[in-house]
Amino acid sequence: MTYASPLLTRAGAATLQEDSPIDAAGVAWHYGNPLVEQRFVEDSGAIIDRSHRRVISVAGPDAPSFLNNLLSQKLDDTAPGYSAQALDMDIQGRILHTMGVAVSKDGTFYLDTPAAEFPSLLDYLTKMIFWSQVTVAEADIAVLSVLGAPLECSAAVFARTLPPATELAAPQTDFGVPRGELETAVAELEGQGGKLAGLMAYTAQRVRAREPELAADLDSKAIAHEVPQWIGRAPHPGAVHLNKGCYRGQETVARVENIGRSPRLLVMVYLDGSAPTMPIPGADITSGGRRVGRLGTVVDDCDFGPVALALVKRSALGGPLQIGDVAAAVEQGTIPQDEGPKAGRAAQQRLRGR
Repeated sequence: MTYASPLLTRAGAATLQEDSPIDAAGVAWHYGNPLVEQRFVEDSGAIIDRSHRRVISVAGPDAPSFLNNLLSQKLDDTAPGYSAQALDMDIQGRILHTMGVAVSKDGTFYLDTPAAEFPSLLDYLTKMIFWSQVTVAEADIAVLSVLGAPLECSAAVFARTLPPATELAAPQTDFGVPRGELETAVAELEGQGGKLAGLMAYTAQRVRAREPELAADLDSKAIAHEVPQWIGRAPHPGAVHLNKGCYRGQETVARVENIGRSPRLLVMVYLDGSAPTMPIPGADITSGGRRVGRLGTVVDDCDFGPVALALVKRSALGGPLQIGDVAAAVEQGTIPQDEGPKAGRAAQQRLRGR
């Protein structure tokens, strides 16, 4: 069945009209004033309906070790209230699933993921149970995100707060609420001064935060290090813990972390707003006539005009970029200056020096 949020009955609610790989089906893209709604983030707090995401619950005495063995995040010693992100990768370290992770007061793990990723992730987790004492099932929970202001939600089954990944991004708290209480939860947040904004406002912040969606921003070859903030470094837990036991894809993570660098990076780019039409996700990015990357999410930002996420070769990050007839420039602040010491590389150099 096609999902439609009850908040689509609000005045001015409009869904995303064009075909897009962005996970947006079933919720409002805006409520009539898309750029004004982005201002709610800094004014009073923007309430974003993300109830189109789907949620998996993992419960039982073996839940922490079960998930710890499968996912990229360290989850075997978590406590109620724990929040993070996690990835599921293949044996070569290529990303298969992305998810938010939250642990409720009763110790249940909740994994929320884009609707398109949900069936295969649920199937994978279910098949991996074997003798583990866990239950894996879909949870009838809707996700609400609050950007900017620190609001509270009494109906929340879980709350997840993560620090902003970049200086351009706003603080974000995600609440998981029973679907039947979605409208009541929004009313409570509005009572604290928050204002309902469409998914376009969230998407603009997501681009600022350099936070990709798998279908829109990455490809079948993408690895974790291509999204710098996914690698857990204090104070941000990221989605990949660098000091934990085995999980599928760990070899690639360890090799890149200790010896090399990812061949590409996900960055924010500014697009020439004078172009008659904007390029679409998946378009080729070129430099000097040579293909150097692919374009991801494109959105109009209330401060910066048209911006996008782009997966670009490192060698091309310093020069001018072109997407068809549209010029683009990399936001240099989204290029990481320190990706951690390369212990393996240092060891190689010491051996060669002997």
